[in-house]
Amino acid sequence: MTGYKRVLLKMSGEVFGGGKVGVDPDVVQAIAREIADVARSGVQVAVVTGGGNFFRGAELQQRGMDRVRADYMGMLGIVMNCLALQDFLEKMGIETRVQTAITMGQVAEPYVPRRAIRHMEKGRVVIFGAGMGMPFFSTDTVAVQRALESKCDVVLFAKSGVDGVYSADPKVDPDATKYDSLTYDEAIQQGLRIMDQTAFALCGENKLPMVVFGMEPEGNILRVGQGDKIGTLVTAG
Repeated sequence: MTGYKRVLLKMSGEVFGGGKVGVDPDVVQAIAREIADVARSGVQVAVVTGGGNFFRGAELQQRGMDRVRADYMGMLGIVMNCLALQDFLEKMGIETRVQTAITMGQVAEPYVPRRAIRHMEKGRVVIFGAGMGMPFFSTDTVAVQRALESKCDVVLFAKSGVDGVYSADPKVDPDATKYDSLTYDEAIQQGLRIMDQTAFALCGENKLPMVVFGMEPEGNILRVGQGDKIGTLVTAG
């Protein structure tokens, strides 16, 4: 078991809604419980969430809305998820700070990387909200950028319904095989679409390891944070 000193956990917004529009408090409480376990174990934790349980910019654009405005709506949805997660974490006794890329002083701190690092060094969980603060960037890309800037050892991509990287879509191809580990070059050569290509390239270029793993069963976030070999580890080689 290798264990990590500082990790960034990326979750989709859909998880927070339990498959519906809005926030499901029971789901957020369960996620908070797992993150609290990681923080108590001594691992420093940062979190990036999506906002797809409220708005998805690309989908709103297809329905005729201006993409820029739709993306900003998505960023505000992310902040709602951040505040819900902060609330449950603090109820569990875990000091938490939300930092947002769009200034909103009454609900969160502005995004300041050095301050985020200081919070984590003090054992606080830092949740990064409002995406990159700019349209056209996915939250996968935000997660990698924030992990690099706050000097995380690894970025952990928690997935719902899939437990790692496969040779093909396991829901479509029964012969798809799961990889325990991969290099970035191998993933590119095999044409594996693990995530947003900008995020993937950013990880590869900066030699930032990533772990793609399933959120089920409960306890997986702690296991992967402590270095257990679950999901798929993608490295520079």
